[in-house]
Amino acid sequence: MAESQLGAVIELLRAAPLDMGGDPRTMRVVFDEMMAAHPVPEDVRTTAAELGGVPAIGITAGDGEARGAVLYFHGGGYALGSAAASVNLAADVARGTGTTVHTVDYRLAPENPFPAAVDDALAAYRGLLGRGVPATEIAVCGESAGGGLALALLVAIKEAGLPRPAAAAVLSPWVDLTQSGSSHETRAALDPALTRRALATRAGDYLAGADPRSPLASPLFADLRGLPPLLVQAGSYEVLLDDAVRLAAKAAGDDVEVTLHTFPGAPHVFQGFAAVLDEGAGALDEVGAFLRAHLDGTDRVTASR
Repeated sequence: MAESQLGAVIELLRAAPLDMGGDPRTMRVVFDEMMAAHPVPEDVRTTAAELGGVPAIGITAGDGEARGAVLYFHGGGYALGSAAASVNLAADVARGTGTTVHTVDYRLAPENPFPAAVDDALAAYRGLLGRGVPATEIAVCGESAGGGLALALLVAIKEAGLPRPAAAAVLSPWVDLTQSGSSHETRAALDPALTRRALATRAGDYLAGADPRSPLASPLFADLRGLPPLLVQAGSYEVLLDDAVRLAAKAAGDDVEVTLHTFPGAPHVFQGFAAVLDEGAGALDEVGAFLRAHLDGTDRVTASR
């Protein structure tokens, strides 16, 4: 059954009209239309918000009062995507954690190149703190480029001397804009969504001449010491597999509590298909349990150091 589900998702992605390396203005429309094709469940509630001057959408889901907050960053190669397009996946995180998830409309390249997205992420985090939300009641989450941005935010928080959040979870994170991972070659024929060419185009737009090894652009090259507990998920059928694997190894080497979970046969950000894919639903259950455990106080002692 699982193999049949994965096969159907992979074929759907192969047939999709989205070209991640295409003209961003055209592909933004395609990307958002693809995301809008899935109706938002009735138990999801959204509110337009602003965090530190950055637009966002606050999301709650399910029954019960929300406790704590998750700062969420959408994918799209730093050039596509939006807070609105990420509501379904962010709502799954809200439901699994019992929190309010704030999905952030950070500025996109090429109009707003690096470090605009990082600046917006840090401003949004400061905005949550400014609302009186303790850092120990905040988690960070993101997918694809948003996963890379979530990691960059953690590094920026440390550099700014701000209190660190309770935990972070990143799904198929893009953390190496130099594209030095071997999976760009070994998984090229398997990945139905991303190519080296497309990622090179998006990296060029985002960096606009900046060093691709900059720690805030490619967190794989950052000093990760002092970061909060981290969950990393990736599918084995994606060219960014090595980004996830090497990130987990780097985090472990920098004495960060890290959990890496790879899913055989799963494509890039397969969690977005949780409604029809058992692996996606299971992965989001893991994200919810991981973040909730740390938000409930598992890491309160180390978070205060």
